[in-house]
Amino acid sequence: MKIGIDFGTSNSAAAAVVDGRVVPIQFGQAQQFRTTVYFPEVMRDPNDFALTPALEHDLARLIEAAARDARAAGQERAPDALRREALRVVRRQWMEEQMRAPLSSTKLLQNAVYGDEALEAYFEENEGNLVQSPKSMLGYNLHPRARQTITGIATHILEHIRLTASRQLEQPVRTATLGRPVQFRSSIGAAGNDQALDILHTAAIAAGFDDVDFLEEPAAAAMHYHAESAQEHDAVVVDIGGGTTDIAHARVGGRQPPKIHRAWGIARGGTDIDLALSLGGYMPLLGRGVSRVPNHHYVEAAMVQDMTRQRDFRQYNYRDVDAPWGKRLQALQDTGNTARLYREVEQCKIALSSAAGHDSNLDFIERGLAVQVDRARLETAAGGYLGELGSLLEQVRADIGHDPAAVFLTGGMSRAGYLQDAVAAAFPGSTLVRGNPSFGVVHGLAWAAAS
Repeated sequence: MKIGIDFGTSNSAAAAVVDGRVVPIQFGQAQQFRTTVYFPEVMRDPNDFALTPALEHDLARLIEAAARDARAAGQERAPDALRREALRVVRRQWMEEQMRAPLSSTKLLQNAVYGDEALEAYFEENEGNLVQSPKSMLGYNLHPRARQTITGIATHILEHIRLTASRQLEQPVRTATLGRPVQFRSSIGAAGNDQALDILHTAAIAAGFDDVDFLEEPAAAAMHYHAESAQEHDAVVVDIGGGTTDIAHARVGGRQPPKIHRAWGIARGGTDIDLALSLGGYMPLLGRGVSRVPNHHYVEAAMVQDMTRQRDFRQYNYRDVDAPWGKRLQALQDTGNTARLYREVEQCKIALSSAAGHDSNLDFIERGLAVQVDRARLETAAGGYLGELGSLLEQVRADIGHDPAAVFLTGGMSRAGYLQDAVAAAFPGSTLVRGNPSFGVVHGLAWAAAS
């Protein structure tokens, strides 16, 4: 069975096509989960498992069988290659066995918590490791050890998806089509794309997949829109996510397969609005702009996806900073509080999409501390991203040379009315079609996997 996986910056989802229809994979009661994982224990290497005498026996048996099959086919395979292949099978079977073990098992994977529950568990336990939005770091210049850590985290998340899908579909899931942005967030230019794909491929194989392929996310969204369109027509697909914004020009609908003409993308999305909203609406209560604390300290505190920046922020000494800023910054350094603040900012951004104002209680920083943020503050925070989005849409319009029949809008951030207005304004002669914000991409990936 092959599934489609949307490994997102903010949320992740998976789906498969069964008997001609898309079947979403259920993660608890939901069809997606926040791309966040909490490890109550110290994280270990994903390949760290012990070869017991019984597993050694299984390994030898698999090597012997593979060698025998190769000889029967007139081939001679190297012993090292046979062992590597057999070891991967043994490890995968071992991982699946751990998932079937009693709930009292103390294995790391068994104890890992995903999604919103990961945040709650981290806040309650006040220890362990919380990792948010690892996708946003895949294209950055990583020290070898940091790369190993990021790969391990991605492995655990993809393993969680694969095993959940296997249980629901009642058959082993061994292959997948993974969505990828046109342009990953990167600090090393085009090389960041290659590195990100290599990390994801390595993680997927370690997670027990035999084979994976990649499809650009706007192309996947186009496949979803194609499956729902009876008449063939010209369309622009706009996918606005948490970390990236991707656009595709495609011919969709009707009986012929969809044809993707071209794709564009920028490594910007909803998390950039979150950062600006945090800095402008929340960090002034901690002294930003009025204390002598450098601005980059507040940026590091707000960027919860960046483990290095979070570590740097926790190491600063604020004991001599004037009241009340010093005490508040020290409180923000306490375990879990940057994640709590980030969640408040996210909730504020969502609320202000439909309300004039939003109140946030910041008792975890200081008793009685609160802030009211109005829609004007969100509009200011979104200004930088809207400028980049407008430039991208202008480029797409110029490259195409005409308004398409329809503009299909999807992605988690496509719920925001101000972003819908920006997209509609860029293509005034097109019909704006609002797709499923959360599942347009993953449904298309499922169709791609099935084909």
